[in-house]
Amino acid sequence: MRVLAIDSSGLTATVAVVEEIKTIAEYTVNYKKTHSQTLLPMIDEVVKMIGLDLNSIDAIAVAGGPGSFTGLRIGSATAKGLGLALNKPLIHIPTVDGLAYGVYGCEDIICPIMDARRNQVYTGIYTFSRKAEEKEGTKKAEPVFQVIKMQMAVSIEELIERLNRYRRPVVFLGDGVPVYEQILEEKMKVPYSFAPSYMNLQRAAVVGALGIKYFKAGKYETAKEHCPDYLRVSQAERERAEKEKNAQMVLRELKREDAAAVAEMEQQIFSDPWSEKGVMETIEQKQTICIAAEKAGHLLGYMLVYTAADEGEIARIAVQKEFRRRGAAGKMMQHLESICKDRKIKKLLLDVRESNKAARNFYAETGFSEDGIRQGFYTNPAEDAVLMSREFDW
Repeated sequence: MRVLAIDSSGLTATVAVVEEIKTIAEYTVNYKKTHSQTLLPMIDEVVKMIGLDLNSIDAIAVAGGPGSFTGLRIGSATAKGLGLALNKPLIHIPTVDGLAYGVYGCEDIICPIMDARRNQVYTGIYTFSRKAEEKEGTKKAEPVFQVIKMQMAVSIEELIERLNRYRRPVVFLGDGVPVYEQILEEKMKVPYSFAPSYMNLQRAAVVGALGIKYFKAGKYETAKEHCPDYLRVSQAERERAEKEKNAQMVLRELKREDAAAVAEMEQQIFSDPWSEKGVMETIEQKQTICIAAEKAGHLLGYMLVYTAADEGEIARIAVQKEFRRRGAAGKMMQHLESICKDRKIKKLLLDVRESNKAARNFYAETGFSEDGIRQGFYTNPAEDAVLMSREFDW
């Protein structure tokens, strides 16, 4: 597959021609020129240098924002015009996705920051996890790109507060680094670093490489459909939300690659959140039952259950706040019941805060009975636990 890639979302203008196993050409300028002056001549120069027939490309990948209004307009208009003229699909790459993907294989938190002014940044939170693949008797470590938090516009203070909760090293990159370097130094509590200059700003070769992955996953559009993300709430996010609304919920096994997203939800929901390491260790245990509820590729909720002999203890069940009261918890409980039947598990146990009446009602509706009180079980805040159980007769 061959892709023409364009990124003019920031001060840098960059163009590349990328195939699946190599970058054929890349032209980047970051020096006192407007994109209206540079972008088309750069594409023309690349085409001439490699003798490229533009009809031979399969798609056009373009950084679709967020970013500079003028830069996005020029880049999107150029990609749109070429797509219409050549009858080629466009691959819309969120700018911060492209920036993060450039730090390939990094297992720390990757945080691109683009200056949105007024103490705001365009950002997202990413990492790579390693998935071992068996191939012809050898193990191949393939980094898996994970979007922990998709692109958003937030204050730099809110972003720092969120990153400190991860308790993991952070790599920053993007044009917001020199703008917010001082406040990062003052308020970051976890180890952090700045990406070197060769991966700090936009690169079209990265946009093209990620574009090939997104294309194979079905994430592309026609030139007519393409629209850059000018607004803080991007067009891509609105379309994604609409797809999630209409998509079917899927229940599956929770995987190691989900650990970062689960840890993010833990931070948002619980006063005693589990770390990513704790979540991963639970997933890897043979005697656990780990269930994920997913919609349009987005993790809505999860359940973690420890088992021993013919009993199981529900240690965690959580659903993202915006997806509650839509049946996710009930479907996970039904799925757990089916697994219990297969494994001949005859009893389920759990504990719940005495004040959490909504959860107690949910458990009662799904067949659990209250067995007693464990005084002072919870901390932060201190509270008694209600012990509940459910028995099966298979």
